[in-house]
Amino acid sequence: KSHHSPIIGSNIALPGINQSHRPQNYIYLPIIILTIIVIISLHCFFRSQTHQIITSLLPDWNHRLLLILDSLAKMLHHPATRIASSTVARRALTSHAAASISILPERLWAALPTSSSLRSSTGFGWNDINNATFEIKNVGKSITTRGMSTASSTAISNPAMFCRQCEQTQDHVACRTVGVCGKTAETSAMQDALVHTVKSISLWCVAARDAGATAEEMYEANWWTLRSTFSTLTNVNFDEDRIAEFILEGQKVKKNLADLVSEKGGMAPSDEVANVDLSSKSTAELEEYGYTVSVPNLQRTMGNDDCFSLVEVGTYALKGACAYAAHCHQLGYMDEEIMKEIHQAFAKLASSEPDMSGLLGNALKVGEISGKVLKLLDEAHANTFGAPEPTEVKVTATKGKCILVSGHDLVDLEALLKQTEGKGINVYTHGEMLPAHSYPGLKKYPHLVGNYGTAWQNQKFEFAGFPGPIIVTTNCILEPRRMYRDRIYSINEVGVSGVKHLQNRDFTEVIEKAQSCKGFPKTIEPAGYHTVGFNHRAVLPMAGDVIDAVQKGIISRIFLIGGCDGSQFDRNYFTEL
Repeated sequence: KSHHSPIIGSNIALPGINQSHRPQNYIYLPIIILTIIVIISLHCFFRSQTHQIITSLLPDWNHRLLLILDSLAKMLHHPATRIASSTVARRALTSHAAASISILPERLWAALPTSSSLRSSTGFGWNDINNATFEIKNVGKSITTRGMSTASSTAISNPAMFCRQCEQTQDHVACRTVGVCGKTAETSAMQDALVHTVKSISLWCVAARDAGATAEEMYEANWWTLRSTFSTLTNVNFDEDRIAEFILEGQKVKKNLADLVSEKGGMAPSDEVANVDLSSKSTAELEEYGYTVSVPNLQRTMGNDDCFSLVEVGTYALKGACAYAAHCHQLGYMDEEIMKEIHQAFAKLASSEPDMSGLLGNALKVGEISGKVLKLLDEAHANTFGAPEPTEVKVTATKGKCILVSGHDLVDLEALLKQTEGKGINVYTHGEMLPAHSYPGLKKYPHLVGNYGTAWQNQKFEFAGFPGPIIVTTNCILEPRRMYRDRIYSINEVGVSGVKHLQNRDFTEVIEKAQSCKGFPKTIEPAGYHTVGFNHRAVLPMAGDVIDAVQKGIISRIFLIGGCDGSQFDRNYFTEL
């Protein structure tokens, strides 16, 4: 081998090295330092990937190397080394402002720590740096921000968008030019218009029930409410035309409700929101309407920040409740009493009256609704697929053609498993679909062979490496990369412009695509496994044993994790455990 290896501190003579071939300068030193910085930076943002690489290449050293990388990564979290991540730098990136600032891609900004998380790990926060002033020209307006405080981000009076429905929002306040998730201002406006339509129709639903409408007569409005609200959740629907379809379909639902109220001699709602007519508007006009009912505009209309905060709490909580209720419906469960309460809650949110007591009571009621919906969904899953049980899930590849299923909808997965029986195609789960393996009614299919990949935020890398088609049944979907865009499919409420959308759970095209793809060339040995399925039905009967183990010191920690791993550096809960 050549002895022209770079040697740091090359005055030291090393045994076996021809000293005449020693580098006579330090040209390699900055390259080595830059390489180390790049590796540590990548580890900051893509820890799960570096963990997998290190574990596979250096299984005996992976724990020590990860500890070293984590320690060095925390050093990079010091404010002095991250000054480019200020509020203004992020805004300059997303709004194409003219500023000479070195900035990273938006994908990486989502992983940067908040002021509070930064302070907890380093002792410093962005608010400790108060000597930076930037002036940026943006859309003809001058924005001056002093310091790094996230509070200063609210200074923009008329943002192009204002979306704060997920915890990854820019500066943990709101995305104002383009979403961290990739959502555009146009899509955000369309979703605002759709949410306002849900409130409008909810007022009519309340009137219809007051007039004596039956559960059968309310079915159309119930199912439209669940699907439409679900489509506005984070990383579900980025397709403006699909959202427009929901809005226009809602106008027909509202007309049917108005006819029903009239037939039964009921009283039509007099609220201004109830009588908004969007039936003749184009997609562009619906988008313009969405800007008029944006979060900032509704807040100004109410004129009371505390009351409007309760409106926002109720809105986002109802979105979650509707998503789970939609899953219940897919399983054949629709509770009319729950739907009645959902529509009553939305009707309350349609009012601009700053009713503190009423809005607080409404928010608490939504909490009750959520509990009822989750209980119903738990029963629906168990009754349909059997009670979940602890199950080992293979997380390494099996040779053969393959299809990947992401999201939450177990009914879609079951339909796919039935349609792929006997076709020599293996089915893998991804992300939130992992628990499917614990249900007896699903794991009975031998070609449900395992789980591929990690959490949702890594899909752009993981989907690109999957040698077959991908189906996204619910959230979370990210804007697909070109290298897999022709083999990713959406279904149900999911939508991305240009991505093929499946109807009626017909997976024929997906199966044909899988048969044309190369699939996994070999089975990985030794196989790796994770254990899932610790449902309350399996855990609660062991409560006495668990308590005894805690008292004896056998169990020292119990972790309660809400949600899944996220794209931010400090959200690798499951990965680290």
